[in-house]
Amino acid sequence: MKVTRRQFVKGGVAAFTVTYAAPEFLCDIARAQGAHSRNLVVLYLSGGNDALSMLVPYNDAAYYSRRLNLAVPSGSVLQVGADSSGKALGLHPRLTGLRQIFFDGRLALIQRTGYPNQSRSHFQGTDIWSTADPGNSSGLGWVGRYLDSMPSPVDPLVGWNTTGNLPRVLQSNHVSVPAIPSASGYAFASPNPAGSAEAAAERATAVRISSHVPINRPELAFVYGSSQAALATIDRVAAVGTYSGTVTYPNNNGFAQALKAVAGAMVRSIGTKIFYVTTGGFDTHSGQNVNAANGTYVNLMATLNDALLAFYTDLQNQGLLNDTLVLSFSEFGRRITENGSQGTDHGAGSVMFALGGRVRGGLYGTAPSLNPDPSNPTLENGGADVRFETDFRSVYARVADEWLGVDSRTILAGDFRAGAPAFL
Repeated sequence: MKVTRRQFVKGGVAAFTVTYAAPEFLCDIARAQGAHSRNLVVLYLSGGNDALSMLVPYNDAAYYSRRLNLAVPSGSVLQVGADSSGKALGLHPRLTGLRQIFFDGRLALIQRTGYPNQSRSHFQGTDIWSTADPGNSSGLGWVGRYLDSMPSPVDPLVGWNTTGNLPRVLQSNHVSVPAIPSASGYAFASPNPAGSAEAAAERATAVRISSHVPINRPELAFVYGSSQAALATIDRVAAVGTYSGTVTYPNNNGFAQALKAVAGAMVRSIGTKIFYVTTGGFDTHSGQNVNAANGTYVNLMATLNDALLAFYTDLQNQGLLNDTLVLSFSEFGRRITENGSQGTDHGAGSVMFALGGRVRGGLYGTAPSLNPDPSNPTLENGGADVRFETDFRSVYARVADEWLGVDSRTILAGDFRAGAPAFL
């Protein structure tokens, strides 16, 4: 029975103060699923990443004429070859680790991703990319719909959200994904010392209370069920908190620390298959500064590069790289021409990337011509923005069909397989 918001608020909030607990058999279910299931790490670059600074068309004269202050010099880019249209491309110079992964054949760069009539709103844009539904961006997340499709019983730790709030991409009807920003902070809350007899008694009491499911109070049944699921995850998450890794993850990089927890969850085989991570600051309207040692965009690329390289190397050392796929998205790209504040405003087509041991690395799609002529077919909005070439839903379709093993037409409520880049 579906519990409405009104029912939950009326009868469930007080019950939610009960400390979480669950039967041991739920933990056994998770362990029985095995260590080597496929993992999907959804990476959100918050704010709208500037694709033209990340993947630079360094031989396009219009790139330099339209970005007098923000262009990456051609001699500085990390060349990665030419796409199928013959356009020479290079990564931002701070992405040395990603270039290494690219030449390992394990990084796919998917150019000009987007959708028709792309939103320039942060909120709506993020919701559209999260739901994979431009017509109903307030619906369930596309990953959430995948979670709903999983056969019961679903492990309460099948998903791990490394942020404090549930992102729309994970929203589902039936599967709750816990928010765990810190593995060490995810613990049984008690005023008594951890490990004391009093704390143990409190936990045992919570188990008994939350194991009672009142059939005539669906809102309490929902809360108690959530409580059971939550405590079932505590001991397993604690094991992740002690993970040190085979490499050093940068301590001053919150994104890197989130990926360290993700790696720990995989190594400890706690049953999680879906992970959500994010790194922000990409809304670069002013002072974008793509070249200075401590420039805003340089630091963004440093955060991204150093975290992903550590994660990639760690999983490779642990023998888990082939079981892992990282898929990135951002709510939109940015305008081609720099603005008067030496930044870039909200645009359209962007770049996605996929990273993992089974990824067919390379350049997918074609780079735009940045000639501002309004008749330029690779641009839109009077030549101001990059026109999308690859529907982002076709990228999701490839992931659903080839990685998650489900029918993408069901998950995406449509057939987007045509034109899907073959990075898997």
